[in-house]
Amino acid sequence: MNMTLMLVGGLLLLIIGAEFLVRGAVRLASHAGVSPLLIGLTVVGFGTSMPELVTSVQGALSGSPGVAVGNIVGSNLFNLLVILGVAALIQPLAVPSSALRRDGILVIATAALFVGFGYFLALDRAVGTVLLGLLLAYLVFAWRQERKSDTPATEHTAPLEKAAALEGVDRAVAPSQPPTAGTSWVTALPITAGGLIALVIGARLFVGGSIALAHTLGISETVIGLTIVAAGTSMPELATSAMAAFRRQHDVAIGNVLGSNIYNILGIGGVTAWVAPTTVPETIAVFDGPVMLGVSIVVALFLWSGHRLTRVEGGLLVLAYVLYLWVI
Repeated sequence: MNMTLMLVGGLLLLIIGAEFLVRGAVRLASHAGVSPLLIGLTVVGFGTSMPELVTSVQGALSGSPGVAVGNIVGSNLFNLLVILGVAALIQPLAVPSSALRRDGILVIATAALFVGFGYFLALDRAVGTVLLGLLLAYLVFAWRQERKSDTPATEHTAPLEKAAALEGVDRAVAPSQPPTAGTSWVTALPITAGGLIALVIGARLFVGGSIALAHTLGISETVIGLTIVAAGTSMPELATSAMAAFRRQHDVAIGNVLGSNIYNILGIGGVTAWVAPTTVPETIAVFDGPVMLGVSIVVALFLWSGHRLTRVEGGLLVLAYVLYLWVI
């Protein structure tokens, strides 16, 4: 099959498959009596991260750790530098200080944890257990925080803001809709299954096309994973944060990025390590991982300075990503 067709077709299947999987899963969970809050924190919250998840798992299963791990690290860099930068260029972003203290610091902590695991260990099942355990603990905290009736807007957690970002561009995934207003069990099941099948096929095509591209260009699979694969699978986050910025939903635009980075490391890293244990390429362990940690700290400092991300700072973030591409 043509390499370009594999890349483009695979990416389209990943995006479409994720949308249908989330739509179907939301309706199934609603019919099962799961609370809208829990659906939002889990099913919808993971919605825009599904392309990254299945791509990293497929990369590891295919014996391409550069694609699997590079996708995680590259996606986080793309989120922080490009998506947050573009959102700030669209509309300077005011930052709720309480949300920043909690979720911004957690983004730094998870990046540091991943860098430590990458340098000293492999992504094996023991590491996967730790990552998924931390994700579960964070989701429990988020669920308990959001259940408080007196929770102010500045106290919403990144997972809920991430879910709100996706709902902002696709109302069909809103878990607050009553089951009778959505699809029935009979239609929700095939929608969910069809989305999952599209994700699996899309991941195989996209990873296969990415590996072929690396061989054609004579560059490493790691570089392809850090750039083309990471940017491609991050397109849903770019769309959702850009839309939130246009609507002046500053907390949603920022929370979507912070939540995505937390999910990428704890969720995607954990699932990948469990399903297909893989090594961390040396270049990622010694360079790209530390760069991700450094960028996480710099972005947090930008957000701390005046509790606002300005257009100038957003432009600097985008330029930093261009510099990163030039370096690697």
